[in-house]
Amino acid sequence: MALQTSDTVANARLDAVETAIGTSAVLKIRTGAAPANCATADSGTVLATLTLPSDWLAAAASRAKSKSGTWQDTSADATGTAAHFRIYASDGTTCHMQGTVTATGGGGDMTLDNTSIASAQQVTITSFTLNEPNA
Repeated sequence: MALQTSDTVANARLDAVETAIGTSAVLKIRTGAAPANCATADSGTVLATLTLPSDWLAAAASRAKSKSGTWQDTSADATGTAAHFRIYASDGTTCHMQGTVTATGGGGDMTLDNTSIASAQQVTITSFTLNEPNA
């Protein structure tokens, strides 16, 4: 039998993610493949850097936790094709989460309005949701 949890436990686990990472988390959109894990050094070129809203994830409900507020960089750092993201503590160096990036509808862990980024363009995150398994 696979491990199962109640919705209450699943939602509490999801809410703990934002608590552990903290307020004013930093999101960096990068080129190339993501490193093997968050403990591995950064890879790729930083295309966009966003300081996320203080309460950057909505309260978990129904085993899901989605972005809260507007996630946007009004002036991209560099030109390139977005391929992965990393979310750091407010120090911008302690990686806590990473995943793939695609354009809206592309099925990535995080979706952007456009993955082809030009320096100084606006970059907007259109979707980001964490899900808790073990139903």
